[in-house]
Amino acid sequence: MQKHVQRLFLATSLLLLAGCQYFQFPGVYKIDIQQGNIVTQEMIDQLKPGMTKRQVRYVMGTPLIEDTFNPNRWDYYYSMAPGKGELVKERVSIYFEGDSLSYFSGDYTPSAAVTPEAPAAE
Repeated sequence: MQKHVQRLFLATSLLLLAGCQYFQFPGVYKIDIQQGNIVTQEMIDQLKPGMTKRQVRYVMGTPLIEDTFNPNRWDYYYSMAPGKGELVKERVSIYFEGDSLSYFSGDYTPSAAVTPEAPAAE
């Protein structure tokens, strides 16, 4: 009877250990998982204040979150969980006034807005 209990405990432990993601077993392949909208710097550079919602949708694609309670805000989220490596998360929120683009915020800035640093005075 005690051998059966030991075998059952060993089998249960192995099943629990096999499902644990913290242990890397040799020969186990983990896939890359992408979710959300892919946003590139080129897409952000095309956004200009005053663009219509239709133009923004053409440049950026359909937003992942289009809140029914706040129709003047669109959210674009992207996450990449590689099989090996660290999780990558990016987000961009676009705000409208009426039907025209007002501003946006998030992990990207327009290339034109990035100004080189002034040399320090000595």
